[in-house]
Amino acid sequence: MKNPVQTLKILLNNPSVIKTSSQAKQLHAHIIKLRGGGISSPEFTATILSIYSNFNLLQECLLLFKTFRSPPNQGNVFDSGSELKGTFRLNKDVNQTENPLGFLQDSGETVENLGKEVDFLKENGLTSVDQKAIFNDIVKNQLDASGGKTELGGILKEKKKGAFPADSVRKVFETMRVRDVVSWNTVIGGHVQNGMHEEALLAVREMGKANLKPDSFTLSSVLPIFAQDVDVMKGKEIHGYTIRHGFDEDIFISSSLIDMYANCTRLEDSYRVFNLSPQKDSVSWNSIIAGCVQNGIFDNGLKLFREMLMADIEPVAVSFSSIMPACAHLTTLCLGKQLHGYIIRRGFDDNVFVASSLMDMYAKCGNIKIARWIFDKMEVQDTISWTAMIMAYALHGHAPDAILLFDKMEIEGVKPNSGSFLAVLTACSHAGLVDEAWKYFRSMTQNYAIPPGVEHYAAVSDLLGRAGRLTEAYEFISNMHVKPTGAIWSTLLSACRVQKNVELAEKVAKNIFIVDPHYVSAYVLLSNVYVAAGRWTDAAKLRITMRKKGITKKAACSWIEVKNKVHVFVSGDEDHPDYPQINQALQDLMERIELEGYIPDTNVVLHDVDEEQKRYVLSAHSERLAIVFGVISTPDGTTVRVTKNLRVCVDCHTATKYMSKILKREIIVRDIVRFHHFKDGKCSWGLLVRAVVDFIRKYISISYYKGRKADHWSGSLRAFVFYVVCSIHIPIPFIKYPLW
Repeated sequence: MKNPVQTLKILLNNPSVIKTSSQAKQLHAHIIKLRGGGISSPEFTATILSIYSNFNLLQECLLLFKTFRSPPNQGNVFDSGSELKGTFRLNKDVNQTENPLGFLQDSGETVENLGKEVDFLKENGLTSVDQKAIFNDIVKNQLDASGGKTELGGILKEKKKGAFPADSVRKVFETMRVRDVVSWNTVIGGHVQNGMHEEALLAVREMGKANLKPDSFTLSSVLPIFAQDVDVMKGKEIHGYTIRHGFDEDIFISSSLIDMYANCTRLEDSYRVFNLSPQKDSVSWNSIIAGCVQNGIFDNGLKLFREMLMADIEPVAVSFSSIMPACAHLTTLCLGKQLHGYIIRRGFDDNVFVASSLMDMYAKCGNIKIARWIFDKMEVQDTISWTAMIMAYALHGHAPDAILLFDKMEIEGVKPNSGSFLAVLTACSHAGLVDEAWKYFRSMTQNYAIPPGVEHYAAVSDLLGRAGRLTEAYEFISNMHVKPTGAIWSTLLSACRVQKNVELAEKVAKNIFIVDPHYVSAYVLLSNVYVAAGRWTDAAKLRITMRKKGITKKAACSWIEVKNKVHVFVSGDEDHPDYPQINQALQDLMERIELEGYIPDTNVVLHDVDEEQKRYVLSAHSERLAIVFGVISTPDGTTVRVTKNLRVCVDCHTATKYMSKILKREIIVRDIVRFHHFKDGKCSWGLLVRAVVDFIRKYISISYYKGRKADHWSGSLRAFVFYVVCSIHIPIPFIKYPLW
């Protein structure tokens, strides 16, 4: 690995993400492996020691000190000796433990020197957690706590007012006798981590007024502000400052610049910074790879990942969690499996972030069972992993599983975030569960004080539109607490197309054009509404308007991975090398499914042509070409997985059901909205889901024990019965009585 010190600094830059002692030990183990055995940098040792101290792991602290190759410098930002002394005092194990801190005694320091500080904390009635937090402030900043007359006294007064710990760092800083660059960086970094961007920038300006120049840590701390705020102009100002003051060759700075430009969708500038960087370690490689993936340049992300391996740069956990979304979006399952094997060999499969990205990859590649297997074997399941699994179930049409898992997450004490609610609302939307969706939507603000975002409003409006409650959906969007976007209005416009409500569609389209005059989907959907109503003249006028404004519809395409190669098809595509075989097989298959009862729905063809031409257009849709290519290129019985960049049309959905029955294959089609699992002539998206869920909820009130102190075993039993019954495919007419 090139420049591993810088890489490890990035990994340890945010130790607050370590939530358990097990994770702390895993992080320590990864560092040892990445360093090739042993830790030679006192800074790394001090950081791990601080994390161990937070979990009161005294024995681990002792062992870590015994493995020092050299004692930490007295001027180190992380005062390791003080951290260990604090651990001794707070664990009350000073007298029972040998003193490994011989080097501290040379400077007159002893463990007992801090006794009065700890006693003073206890006398003021602070909890052990607060004691440790303030104690770290004392030992790291060398504050005077005697009698509580100075720095510590101010913190304790604020604690009694309820302000601690949010303002504690700033309070300590303001009472410090000596403020150097390190102390300023601590304050700036704290503001950034807490999302206090204005305060962080103000601190930088105050630092300059104090005749202190920002260092590389200062600059790398403030650059993420401009990345999150998408303020590329201010980011460029910092970039210019780094060049003028010779910081442009710093790995920290270059990586932060790459991230900043990528988040501002200026990927060409990210490439420029990356290429000009004289040193490229795994951090800079990970930054440019993540930038490509975040901006949807998935092929380039995979290419850069291969180049990183060829450059003998060892990937770290962040590398895999960055590249896995590329496999997920491209649905390259074979490549994803290869990376999974590499992850296992390198020992990263127990990392919660890597495991979550693997789970997301398998789910988006259509293999929900492996995704759930990875979720179940995770030692630590955080909110991100729970949310990823819930969203996976939602997109695959497993609404009962998604709702069940969300309720289980709450029962186990894992606090859902904004993404968790979006996942469960998506599940409700796709299954048509209006009442459940309203319950979760209200729970966001009432139980968790999470303000709904645009995505949450879009999910609810989409659900109301699917349920045919168009007027209610219109009023809901009009009364939103945030400004409606074109995407939210388009969910209602799509419902108007299905319900053939031309008047409301025109009204909704006007609202979209006010928000975004160049919103392509609005023109396309409104044109579809006109065509469905037989208003060909209005549809033609709309297309002319699109041409005048330079608005073009995104071309539909589908792709499939066969033998480690991705094959892309567009509608009517004749450029594929195997087109003659594909076309012949497609015609044969269309004849077979028509004999089984398939009738082409030519109403979905939005062109004023004769019926025969419409049938030809339908048969040449990109997803059908991809499916047939998969059939002729793989052995009988192999699952066919196809991805489409737009929604699957109604006729292709019907045709694919017949294909799965005749071919005796499972066909998984992922479109821009959801997954469709076709098997034995059926699709996972049907009315059965809603019928079963409504039935189960009538007899098992699993959604109503949320928030109660329900008995664990009775809750588990109800959850188990809910899961089993929802998994049984029972014809709707036979659902009359309870099944137990």
